[in-house]
Amino acid sequence: QQWLYHAEEGNYRAAWEEIMKNNPFPAIMGRACYHPCEDVCNRATLDAAVNIHAVERFLGDQAISEGWKIEPSKQKSGKRVLVVGAGPSGLSAAYHLAWFGHAVTIVEAGPVPGGMMRFGIPAYRLPRDIVNAEIQRILDMGVTLRLNEKVEDIPAMMKREKFDACFVAIGAHLSKRVDIPSPDASRILDALGVLRTMETSMPTQLGRRVIVYGGGNTALDVARTAKRMGHEAIIVYRRTREKMPAHDFEVEEAAQEGIQFRWLETIKHMSGESITVEKMALDANGFPQPTGEFEVIEGDMVVLALGQDVDTSALDRI
Repeated sequence: QQWLYHAEEGNYRAAWEEIMKNNPFPAIMGRACYHPCEDVCNRATLDAAVNIHAVERFLGDQAISEGWKIEPSKQKSGKRVLVVGAGPSGLSAAYHLAWFGHAVTIVEAGPVPGGMMRFGIPAYRLPRDIVNAEIQRILDMGVTLRLNEKVEDIPAMMKREKFDACFVAIGAHLSKRVDIPSPDASRILDALGVLRTMETSMPTQLGRRVIVYGGGNTALDVARTAKRMGHEAIIVYRRTREKMPAHDFEVEEAAQEGIQFRWLETIKHMSGESITVEKMALDANGFPQPTGEFEVIEGDMVVLALGQDVDTSALDRI
């Protein structure tokens, strides 16, 4: 309420500074947030729900345009903190720690910071100049960032470099997979790998028609990104549209862009450009069951978008 009050009064700098007490990424949040609060906003019973994320986006963009900075505490604590991972969690922790006067070093295994803000959200939804600007603001507070360095032994690093504490923010970067028989495994990719490749190097050669297997927001991100790159994209999902975990407006926008959907189907086999799918039927409890009815569709590549897991190997020696 406090920052919305400042914004309504036209005091945008004060509103931004109030947001920054809790959230170091207003320009990112104003774009990435699906604003579920609007669905239950009690203001809607009076006129309309408060469009919080739009105001947050405006203030975040204003801060980037004006070059507003956050000054860390002038009183240093003398403590050193290691942050493992430069995703949204690790960067947020580094921001708050630096604000309170601690010396922070972020160690990131990848070549660029941002984590899922960069690799999990396509650039058409979250422009990279916005991501870069809000990350740079944190680094300008005196936070040290080391890239392309995987932490194998946290206690050993803390002892060797004399860190007083560690915040582990390793994220969920391992894609879940299913066994799809295929004589050519190179034709079956995972969604996060595809998005990461598009972000850090030359785009993966996806062929003319891409089959995305899954029903979450990541599946839609891959399909819509592939469509923008000139590929034909088809989403195969084993349940119905109503059971799809992706947000409704994302599904609607994808359909409007020409993404095709095949509901109640599961991929059973891939051979060359022929992909065998089995039709599913819902049982009395609403769960999909195989029907024994098969169909062959064409596709150059299958991209698995079935969720993510966490690589906890860095915690093995703790």
